Amino acid sequence: MWWTGVLLSLCVGSGFFALADNTVESEARERFRHLARNAQFNIDASIKAYTEVLRGTASHFQAESPEHLTRESFHRYVQGLDLAHNFPAVDSINFAAYFTDAERAAHEAQMHAIERTDHSYPEYQIKPAGHRREYAVLTMIEPLDQFSNRYGFDLASIPKAAEALFAARDSGNMSSSGQPIPLRRYPNDIGMGMRIPIYRKKQHYSSVEERREACIGWAGLGFNVQKLINGALGDMSEHEVRVMLRDGGLVSAPLPASQPGPMLFDSHVGMPLPTGETSLALTLPIQFNGRLWQASFVSPRSAMYSHFDAYLPAMAASVGFGASMLIYALFMILASSRRRALRMARSMTRELRDSKSKLQLSHHRLRRLAAHADQIKEAERKRIAREIHDDLGQNLLVLRIEVDILVTRTAQRHPRLHARAQATLRQIDETIRSVRHIINDLRPTVLDLGLGAAVEWQVAQFRQRSGIDCELVEHGVDVGVDDHCATALFRVLQESLSNIYQHAHASMVRVELRRAAGMLRMSISDNGVGIRSEGRNKTGSFGLVGIEERVSLLGGHCSIISNPDSGTTIAVSIPVGLRPDAIPRTSELLWDQI
Repeated sequence: MWWTGVLLSLCVGSGFFALADNTVESEARERFRHLARNAQFNIDASIKAYTEVLRGTASHFQAESPEHLTRESFHRYVQGLDLAHNFPAVDSINFAAYFTDAERAAHEAQMHAIERTDHSYPEYQIKPAGHRREYAVLTMIEPLDQFSNRYGFDLASIPKAAEALFAARDSGNMSSSGQPIPLRRYPNDIGMGMRIPIYRKKQHYSSVEERREACIGWAGLGFNVQKLINGALGDMSEHEVRVMLRDGGLVSAPLPASQPGPMLFDSHVGMPLPTGETSLALTLPIQFNGRLWQASFVSPRSAMYSHFDAYLPAMAASVGFGASMLIYALFMILASSRRRALRMARSMTRELRDSKSKLQLSHHRLRRLAAHADQIKEAERKRIAREIHDDLGQNLLVLRIEVDILVTRTAQRHPRLHARAQATLRQIDETIRSVRHIINDLRPTVLDLGLGAAVEWQVAQFRQRSGIDCELVEHGVDVGVDDHCATALFRVLQESLSNIYQHAHASMVRVELRRAAGMLRMSISDNGVGIRSEGRNKTGSFGLVGIEERVSLLGGHCSIISNPDSGTTIAVSIPVGLRPDAIPRTSELLWDQI
């Protein structure tokens, strides 16, 4: 018999081991996915930040007329960005002038005229030599000392770059050729560029011809991919996770899986990839100005384990085996001690009589505890609702007033800022409605106006939400109803209407509220399908039980009258005392009018 117990315990221990091992594996996979998606989000955020830098540069050029685009103003603008501290991955910001072959002579004459007064740049010469139909020549570069050799370079001489530039010019969108640029200053580093077209000042260009005619060049930004990705990975570097970034082609025409694009970044250059079941891998897409980057994350499983995870399966197996052996030993002892068990049963019978009285006392204490817990819950909900109302509500109100003033002042002079301000105002209004909804869920502020007003509001909300005809009959119940009693009756009404909406299939509801002879009485009646006998004691259903318990804790009485297909009536009566009604504060009334 003892060998049976050993075999059974081994089976249980093996089951615990498998369950714990599966749990550890699942947590490791989930931790890995979380790290990968975190890194994806951070890379996306970094790309957007650098994109905004380029858009800001484009706005700088757009704000100036072509004849006022000077190297000095551009130099001051880039210095103001403080790239080394704010955007460390940016290598250069530049401007490429656009002109046709017919305009080349005039452009070169203009550049030579600038050189006679400005000697900060080297001698201007278009590179590479030769004539082309259209040009995109770098005429402004910051910092110049590191990229002076690129001054005068015609980007349109590179076919893929020309294709991306002219497509961006015709569409007005930001572009990138997707071609990695080796950086000689940083071994194994890759640079990447993105550009946005600049047009002469005009409100709108409706055709490709107009955009080509108005285009004066492109603002460009070159950045170090390794610096950008390393800055975005954050705490992932603390784990043995290998991150590889490849160009996947255009979003509209991605490269097939069999032809991977060029490698842009590899956090573990030269190291072999972990393979097999001992590794975790995940590939996530990242959009970069119309191009699709594929970010691959690979990690050994062991790198995702915590110090405790390595020992958890063995500990679970030991616990399962030991617990099973103890249970089996207990079973054997009990089975071989029948006489002793009978003596214990007689002793337990005597103890049971004593326990009965203790149980009754415990039951009484539990009811008192339940009443206390209910009071604490309502008080806490009221406190939270009040804090949200007084702090967040007032702050949102002040913010709305400020944004409304901004909307008014920007209506004529700043249409774009006006549109953004209007969108912000709408978002603030939506937030205010959401906050009011949260406050009403915690504790409706209408309870501060009295029980009658709260019941009337709840009935109106029920009628609006369900479409069921709901009649309210009340007889002056606001005077002398304290907050605790009002809250209890309001919760009873909420639960009753919720049950009617979900289960009764009723077309009419009648709510009656009256106060007489020191008792506050409320009845809720419907013409629905009624409550069947098995429905009252349904497992997991505590609505009716909660109503009865809530009323009983207040020293009241609750009766539920229902027959199948004849509707249901819930009648409660609670003794009430005298207490003046609470008057809402002025700030609350102002908040509720928003």
